[in-house]
Amino acid sequence: MILPEEYDVAGRVALITGAGRGIGRGIAEVLSQAGANVALNALTPKFAEPTARSISEASGHPVEVFLEDVTTSSGARSLIDRVLARFGRIDVLVNNLGDSIMKPLVGLPGTSTTDISDEDLKRVLDLNMTATLLCTRAVGPHMLERRSGKVINISSYTAHSGGDRVVLYTAAKTAVVGFTRAQALEWARFNVQVNSIAPGLYPEPLTQGEEGAKAAERFAARLAPAGRGGRLREVGLLALYLASAASDYMTGQTLYLDGGASLG
Repeated sequence: MILPEEYDVAGRVALITGAGRGIGRGIAEVLSQAGANVALNALTPKFAEPTARSISEASGHPVEVFLEDVTTSSGARSLIDRVLARFGRIDVLVNNLGDSIMKPLVGLPGTSTTDISDEDLKRVLDLNMTATLLCTRAVGPHMLERRSGKVINISSYTAHSGGDRVVLYTAAKTAVVGFTRAQALEWARFNVQVNSIAPGLYPEPLTQGEEGAKAAERFAARLAPAGRGGRLREVGLLALYLASAASDYMTGQTLYLDGGASLG
């Protein structure tokens, strides 16, 4: 089977933040399989280096790890500079880094819950929003000068529906949706597309452990009208569309890949 040429990403350079495991890994696997040169960003090598080796061995294409803290301006700029020095170009930036904290904004009466601390606030906003903005800003001059580029931000279905004890995460991921729209408007005339994927629940044993993943799958089956959790490859396949010329006329959009969870 020969795919339409618009889906061809062979030789393109894709940089994915927070890509040692989870959704970032799923995206890296598909893009590498499709022929892209993949740069994985992580804070530590613990998961990133085994992931890079595994993906590269399976696809036959280079996958390299770049360790940087992209929640800081200096770290984001260093990451972009290092990837450009290695590959000479960045065609696709996937702002995947993120994490959540299961806490209410303030302790709830009749429970043992505690307030979101100042440290919690900074950490969740930095991981989910600040890093997205900083990496996009750092890669911007390169993409604008080339008049070509794809930015894919990872939001969450909670940006539409909210959720109990994820108020801070929801706020950050909703900000990502707004940032996606605004940045798309700024860069559309320069042929740089900015879109977002909002995944639902994607159980993963590597991240959650076997029992945790099973519990997450049961919860996802109840939450999503589709009756199951997502598969990491499914996010990768959507990212492939957004990374390719097939999506050149799409910008500023957030695509909910959540089995219908955001419809309720």
